[in-house]
Amino acid sequence: MTAVTADRPAVTGQDVSRACVTCLFAVTDTPVPDDVLAVTPGHDGGGPLRVLGAGPLRLVVQDVPVAAFGEEALARRLNRPDELERCARAHHRAVEAAARGGATVPLPMATLYLDDHNAVGAVTAREAALRALLDRLRGRSEWAVKVYCAGPARMSGIASGAAGDGGPADGGPADGGPADGRSYLSRVSARRRTEREARETALARAQAVDRELRRYAVAATRHRPQSEQLTGRSVPQLLNAAYLVDDRRHADFLGAVRRPARADGTEVEVTLSGPWIPYSFARLDEAACDAREEVRA
Repeated sequence: MTAVTADRPAVTGQDVSRACVTCLFAVTDTPVPDDVLAVTPGHDGGGPLRVLGAGPLRLVVQDVPVAAFGEEALARRLNRPDELERCARAHHRAVEAAARGGATVPLPMATLYLDDHNAVGAVTAREAALRALLDRLRGRSEWAVKVYCAGPARMSGIASGAAGDGGPADGGPADGGPADGRSYLSRVSARRRTEREARETALARAQAVDRELRRYAVAATRHRPQSEQLTGRSVPQLLNAAYLVDDRRHADFLGAVRRPARADGTEVEVTLSGPWIPYSFARLDEAACDAREEVRA
C-alpha cells in the first residue's frame, strides 16, 4: 500500500502544516444517496464522507488529517496489521456507499491528494478512460472462485511419514524390524508417484473449472494462490480466480460453478463468494486491454 498515486505529488514533510488532505475512495457517474453517506463512517479522525463533482463524474472523498495520512505516518500505520485492517475496512465502506447508486470504480486504498482541486484535476484528466471503464462495469459483478485439492489429492504433503522416516507411511515395517531396502524404496517411489499423479489430476481439473467458468464471464483474472496459513485449510489451493459476470447471467455462472462440485469422484473442492464490487477489474491500465479483447471475442 502507498500514500502516493502516480498522478499527484507526494505529501512530504513540508506539507505537514496543512490540516487535511483529500482521500479519494471511488468514482461513479450516478448520484450517491446522501442518506447513505451520512451514516457511513470513513477513516478514523477524518471528516464525513462527501461528494465532489468532476464534470459528469462524482468522487466520493473524505478530508483526513495529514498527521495520520502523511506519507511517512501512513507507511508506518499500514505496516501494522491492525491499522491496515482498520484502513481497509473504512475504504471498503466508502466504496460500498458509492456503489449504492450504480456502477463504481473503486480507487486503490490510500489514494490521497493535496486538496479537492488536485483530486478533481486528476480525475478530469482521465475522464474518458474512467467513463469507458464505468460503462464496462455497469450491470456486472465480481465473483471469486477458489479451487482446493480434495479426495485422493489430499495425500500430497500429508502423512506423518512424508519426510521419509521409515515408518508405516513410508512403507517400512510397523514393528521396527529389518526392511528390505529395495522393496522399501520401491514402495516410497510408488507412493510419491501416486501423490504426484493425484495432484496433477487435481490441477488439470482446476484448469478445466477455470475454462468452463470463463464461458459465462465477460472477463477473468487469476490471483496468486493463497497459502494454507491464509486459507486455514490443510490442503493446497489450486486456483484463486475472479470473474466479471453480467448480472443477467449470474444464474448460469452459479450453475457452472456447482457442476464440478457435484461430479462423482471429483478431485477438487470448488468454493464461491460474491457478488462483489469489481475491484479486480477496475484498473484502468488493464481494463483498456481487456475491453479490446472483449470486443474481439
